[in-house]
Amino acid sequence: MVRMEDVARLARVSTSTVSHVLNGTRKVSPQTVEAVQQAVQALGYIPNTLARSLARSRTNTIGVAISALSNHYFSETVHAIETECARYGIMMLFVDTHDDPEQELRVVTALHHRRVDGILLAPSSDPQRAALAYLQANAIPTVLVDRLATQGFDQVGVENRQSTHALVSHLIGHGHRRIGMIAGHRGLSTTEERIEGYRQALADGGLRFDDALLVNGESNRESARLAARQLLGLNEPPSAIMAANNPMTIGAMHALRDAGVSVPERMALVGFDDFDWADFFVPRLSVIAQPVHELGARAVQLLLQRIDHPDGTRLSERLSPTLLIRNSCGCP
Repeated sequence: MVRMEDVARLARVSTSTVSHVLNGTRKVSPQTVEAVQQAVQALGYIPNTLARSLARSRTNTIGVAISALSNHYFSETVHAIETECARYGIMMLFVDTHDDPEQELRVVTALHHRRVDGILLAPSSDPQRAALAYLQANAIPTVLVDRLATQGFDQVGVENRQSTHALVSHLIGHGHRRIGMIAGHRGLSTTEERIEGYRQALADGGLRFDDALLVNGESNRESARLAARQLLGLNEPPSAIMAANNPMTIGAMHALRDAGVSVPERMALVGFDDFDWADFFVPRLSVIAQPVHELGARAVQLLLQRIDHPDGTRLSERLSPTLLIRNSCGCP
């Protein structure tokens, strides 16, 4: 991210001089003005004052930066956002981040340059948080969706710990003592919170945590299929598996089918996320159903509030999911 100090260094002037040139707060020689403007153009620097002026100049468009193509849950979320935008007469510009930090920063920057009034973002696991830093530095009205990151932003997500705890506790109630978990991509708040819920449920159920039973499915179908095979290959495999999102649930189902392991007779299987056809599988899948439409609608409402009141207190909201008990857990 380009800073004012970088502009000053290239133009060979002080940071305060750059500020005076950009804001017109003091008379500066024409040669210095030209040097600063050339440095700004060369570095692609966007000053905060410009970001604030753009935010005040409404375009009635918002940007949505979410990795939606590979996850039905996020596709549903984008649909909910679009529906809520239509209620307010707002145009939505959607860009897929592919959960890649470099792509994420590119699309956030592109949406900003297209003068959207604000941005909805499901942040990636980028340890540098480059996109979040860009959004803060440029004072762009932003709401984080699903994946919560920092109190510096408005954000809305689902309660993950207790809902995962409830799902794993349900398996323990069926007598399962070795319960595997296929976790999502590490570094995401949703992944870490669901792991915490899993571990706490084991502890509360009097079960010892076993590292071998916690495997990484990288939030996608193929990695989850391999992770499930890893669980099945243990000397003492689990009798139940929880997958932490719907692509990983499907990946686990593929692995169990390929291994000839019947559900729930030989393996109980539950998942985080409901999806349209989960109730039509045989057996029907027991899952945590997230309030997707409420999540998308609330994200839009929070963003519109932030656009109207840029300096208000940041809000962090959690929505309650629903435990749907069907057959794949062993219930009749």
